[in-house]
Amino acid sequence: MRPRQRPRYQPIRLSAAPADRPEAPHRRRTRRIGLFGGSFNPAHDGHVQLSLSALKALKLDEIWWLVSPQNPLKERADMAPFEARVAGARELVKDRRIKVSTLEAERGLIFTADTVRYLKRRYKGVHFVWLMGADNLPQFARWRRWAEIYRALPVAIFDRRPYAPKVHAAVPSLRFARHQLPERLSRRLAALTPPVWSFLHGRLHGASATAIRAAQMAKKQR
Repeated sequence: MRPRQRPRYQPIRLSAAPADRPEAPHRRRTRRIGLFGGSFNPAHDGHVQLSLSALKALKLDEIWWLVSPQNPLKERADMAPFEARVAGARELVKDRRIKVSTLEAERGLIFTADTVRYLKRRYKGVHFVWLMGADNLPQFARWRRWAEIYRALPVAIFDRRPYAPKVHAAVPSLRFARHQLPERLSRRLAALTPPVWSFLHGRLHGASATAIRAAQMAKKQR
């Protein structure tokens, strides 16, 4: 019998304590978990800043970075190997509340709507929130079954230069305009019934994965 080979990347165990497990003298508060999906090609400080802002503003317990094996809207030729992107993300993250997940690769999930459906079924009783930067909102309407995501989870959109002025003109914002939660109430977002979304302002970070890749390529060509 051949020895079992070790995987090239190490899956993590995503923790979500049941909300109905008693804890004396009070019941444990239902967990609030932010879902931050993307290629992370590569992960950078802008991703970290958005995550830390979300933890504070939305009163989250954890954030799961869902590293996509291959974004259907992006070219494979421009994508670093999945294992390298996961390793880079884990090396960057220092806060234990931010978990880098290989869930989509493990489960063969391609579309975010399917990932959301799986997580809600697997972790019943957990309050999930979908997180994204304002730079992703204009193309969000190109995602497969994007409106299903808005109807499944509260959505938090974070300010990102220079896309913020266009947030309210984006197709998702117009479609769900009457479901916007004022920013001053955003700490309640995770516990609300979708569809509901909020736009949060804050300190902007100029890091760009595209710019980082271009700089890396230029360095190699020297």
